Amino acid sequence: MKALIDGRWHGDLDSDPGLRARFDAAPRQGFRDWVRAGGAAFPAAAGRYHLYVSFACPWANRTILYRKLKGLEDAISMSVAHPSWGGPEGWRFADTELSTRDHLECRDTLHRVYTDAESGFTGRVTVPVLWDKQTRTIVSNESGDIIRMLDREFDAWGDASVRFYPDRLKAEIDALNTLIVPDVCMGVYKSGFASSQENYDRAVAALSAALDELEARLAGRDYLLGARISEADWHLFMTLVRFDAVYHPRLKCTYARLVDYPNLSRHTRRLYELPGVAEVIKLDHVRIHYFDDLGLGNPRVLPAPPARDFRDAA
Repeated sequence: MKALIDGRWHGDLDSDPGLRARFDAAPRQGFRDWVRAGGAAFPAAAGRYHLYVSFACPWANRTILYRKLKGLEDAISMSVAHPSWGGPEGWRFADTELSTRDHLECRDTLHRVYTDAESGFTGRVTVPVLWDKQTRTIVSNESGDIIRMLDREFDAWGDASVRFYPDRLKAEIDALNTLIVPDVCMGVYKSGFASSQENYDRAVAALSAALDELEARLAGRDYLLGARISEADWHLFMTLVRFDAVYHPRLKCTYARLVDYPNLSRHTRRLYELPGVAEVIKLDHVRIHYFDDLGLGNPRVLPAPPARDFRDAA
């Protein structure tokens, strides 16, 4: 576990039980402000905001994708952290083939971005981060909020015809998200980081049930809501595009592979082949990150056996 406590960076909280207990007891902090077209505190504007991201992280990768598909690359600048996270500094910036420097203030690490925004910050240091250059603070580090800002608030500088969270579909999208986000997007981590066999068995069962339900839903449909791509599709996509590469082998999501689900596989490939999408999916970053030292859960937890074995072979 890596985190900030009262503005001080700790690269290995688990090495000090007292410090870890102090962190666990502290109130959770985050940044949840909002950029709005015509807003007062954080008005939408071209060139004012900056994204800190990693191509390895599915949550950050969603914001990179929206920036691309909405045509906002000239309006919102971006810095990319190196996918190797396991070192003592966590997310780092540098001019390499796999990362960029911090284009704004040449910081070496993401935790410095956090303390520049809030000197006494306590919490985990995560991507994505939406930074306001004018007030020199973090607007939001909540990926779900950031993609909705990109979806709507910057239409004056991007493609206003692209909308993944339209008003008339909000209720349906929100209902799908209540299945996809906790049981699939978070479910892979609940499985991989489970501290006990009981917790793992519960998480992988919920993940498998959700994938079965989504497989059935996609029968005869191009996308989750039918013919139109929505936010729910992109939530699901960013997890599934990583599934066989890292979540199955590394996070013990071993009940089945993506390729064992014909409809989910077709759905993932259809999205991947849309213009601009493949450009922002970098599985080399993903593999480097997930096979780094992530402090995974209990090594004694046994992974689920595959749903099919040799007796089921055709």
